[in-house]
Amino acid sequence: MSGAGVFETSDRTRLNVDVAGEGPPMIFLHGLCGDAGQTAEAFPAESGFRRITIEARGHGHSEPGTLQQLSIATFTNDVVAYIEKNLDAPVAIGGISMGAAISLRLAVKRPDLVRALAIARSAWLTAPAPDNMIPNAEVGRLLTQLPLEEAKAAFLAGPVGERLAVDAPDNLASLVGFFLREPIAVTAALLTAISNDGPDVTDADVARIAVPTLVIGHEQDIIHPIAYARALANWIPAARFVQITPKAESRTQYVADFRHAMGTFMKEL
Repeated sequence: MSGAGVFETSDRTRLNVDVAGEGPPMIFLHGLCGDAGQTAEAFPAESGFRRITIEARGHGHSEPGTLQQLSIATFTNDVVAYIEKNLDAPVAIGGISMGAAISLRLAVKRPDLVRALAIARSAWLTAPAPDNMIPNAEVGRLLTQLPLEEAKAAFLAGPVGERLAVDAPDNLASLVGFFLREPIAVTAALLTAISNDGPDVTDADVARIAVPTLVIGHEQDIIHPIAYARALANWIPAARFVQITPKAESRTQYVADFRHAMGTFMKEL
């Protein structure tokens, strides 16, 4: 089974839902300014699960809705509404980066909906606006304040861009891509709002997560520190940590490692 559908939220924002595979559902969510292509790449084809990616507001083919409502809480509420309307809970849920934060929040706020959790390349622990999200916030600020080409040039020449060029070239490539992402106003709003947001949970909340959990992380990534992945794996009692090859080292091996970790985890569910 594969294809796409539309889910309408309570405020009538239309969200694209990408579905692939056969078996029980797993909600698998993309990162900030990503889309279903990101989750499709990382999800093992022979997992035995049906991947469901709800593209968040302003991402992929989903409508942005009111820009002032863009937040991790709003995105989580949209996923909750989709599960309650379309699936038999509890379900497996997971995500990459922002998708990991949404999944973490959902597992804490609505544990009745979650039977397993996968957190990949987390950019948050529990606090909002962590320092590692400063590069995303900087791109959002420049897109708001300067013409497009000037904004891009200022970012590359600035201290954040120069640091990433040396220490995290994969992060830099992703951020440079945001300067081409249309519509620019939505991209700027997303980068600004979500970089200053967080899952709004506590360390104690995370320690109470009781479902089987996979935590994936890798090195050479300033925006998704491997220390965050290790911390979450230590806090969650039933968590397993898997370190994979950095994208900056080999994208092919990164994808293979990611799929293997996910596939192994899902076979045990």
